[in-house]
Amino acid sequence: MARMPSAERRRQLTEAAIRAMARDGVPRTTTRSIAAEAGVSLSVFHYCFDSKEALVESVITTLTDHSVSVVKDAIRPRATLEETVRAGFQAYWDHVRAHPDEHMLTYELTQYALRQPGFEHLARRQYELYGEAYAELIEELRRSMDLRLAVPVPVLARYLAAMTDGLTLNYLVLGDAEAWKDILDTVTAHIAGLVMTDVRQSPSGER
Repeated sequence: MARMPSAERRRQLTEAAIRAMARDGVPRTTTRSIAAEAGVSLSVFHYCFDSKEALVESVITTLTDHSVSVVKDAIRPRATLEETVRAGFQAYWDHVRAHPDEHMLTYELTQYALRQPGFEHLARRQYELYGEAYAELIEELRRSMDLRLAVPVPVLARYLAAMTDGLTLNYLVLGDAEAWKDILDTVTAHIAGLVMTDVRQSPSGER
């Protein structure tokens, strides 16, 4: 077996865990099945992860990175604020449609962590990561487009996380991809209404 840096091996095992969990479900995924999925020995797995808690945390972080990275690539300043916001939502939505099993897994991980004694903090960390990711995106966009916000960044970030979380679950349950174009347009218009390019329009003057 070729040797590779431990960080790279951890990434390999994490991606293998995501595939196995998405296919078999979190409770039925074992360390042995993850090692087999990654094509490594069980001893390699235990060298990289000393507990299932550490593995679940790595899976949660990596799943968040998967969807955030595509949004970061798409959400760059465009002709109008609405176009910029819409591009970010569209990139996220395309990822949901292309990888529904991954997004379904995020909800399963939340329930698993909440029900597993000692793992509850992982569910909290999962949703903190969502808020942190949105806050970073908002800050980058605010600086690049010189935007002023009608609400503080943490509030808007948590609101966006809650809204996309609900929209994603609705899509996974109801499907009907064609209906979501109008929904995303509505969401875009609403979010754009909370962001202004002129500070005088902001009731709080929040930057």
